[in-house]
Amino acid sequence: MTYVVTDACIRCKYMDCVEVCPVDCFYEGENMLVINPSECIDCGVCEPECPAEAILPDTENGLEQWLELNTTFSAQWPNVTRKLDQTPPDADEHKGAEGKFDKYFSPEPGPGD
Repeated sequence: MTYVVTDACIRCKYMDCVEVCPVDCFYEGENMLVINPSECIDCGVCEPECPAEAILPDTENGLEQWLELNTTFSAQWPNVTRKLDQTPPDADEHKGAEGKFDKYFSPEPGPGD
């Protein structure tokens, strides 16, 4: 098992999860984070820290596309190991919105740390 970041993170990117991760397995895109599934130790401490409820265990049904997306982009985006001031100013407006992947996903990397 591993944890994955879903589209609920897009345009939110609160980064609270990064602060608690003991193995630094988060990678930063322009407007979301992903988890490297091969680095994740399945501890689950990140899941309750996410205000957008974007982190889920990959054992839940229907998360195959998110496992693939997390795997793909964690290999392309820079590692982020601490909470940075990267939360978009309108993050709360996008929290809980539907269809964010189709509307807002960007494959561009974030700055990382």
